[in-house]
Amino acid sequence: MLYNLDGNEYEVIIVKKNNKNTYIRVKNDLKIYVTTNYFVTKRQIVKLLDDSCNYLRNAIERQNKLKEKESQFFYLGQSYDIIYLSTIKNVDIDDEHNIIYVKDDKKLNKWINKEIVDIFNSSYDRCFDTFDECMNKPSLKIRKMKSRWGVYNRMNHSITLNSHLIEYDLTKLEYVIYHELSHTVHFDHSKNFWKLVSKYCPKYKEVKKGLKE
Repeated sequence: MLYNLDGNEYEVIIVKKNNKNTYIRVKNDLKIYVTTNYFVTKRQIVKLLDDSCNYLRNAIERQNKLKEKESQFFYLGQSYDIIYLSTIKNVDIDDEHNIIYVKDDKKLNKWINKEIVDIFNSSYDRCFDTFDECMNKPSLKIRKMKSRWGVYNRMNHSITLNSHLIEYDLTKLEYVIYHELSHTVHFDHSKNFWKLVSKYCPKYKEVKKGLKE
């Protein structure tokens, strides 16, 4: 079925289950998914959607923002347009016009993965050299993570950084590093922990907020 919201039509996928409650979700395909009981009628679903207009508007707007962000290429806090040229051998960055010239996706991925390793390692070394509280340097790991920017593992004394941090400026990368280094001293998020973080990143609250956008 189709549902009209603010002059736009959205496909509604109705999933009937043996549950007591009805759930509404908007997924990244911009379809409205309604999970409800077998005995709920279409008229009741339409009324429920009408009553949930504000939620639907916010959910659709959020998905549109996510789609827009996914279509952009971010590198160190700056958005770049990618232009593919078959004649180019190496990646060429035009910072003045925010353009990256590259032969193909394979070359682009190889380049960005090397940048992640080089930049993360150099930033980690620089931060650790200034961190007075930890004498035994944790090993550094880098991988994609869905819900965390960094993790300190006490068992093997290692710090893992989210590779997606390459999309943000160096201030945010360094904040995450200092955050995880501080966990080598205070494993919780106590007042003493945040006091230690603020020693190396005085504006950590502002930086932390920027990572949630």
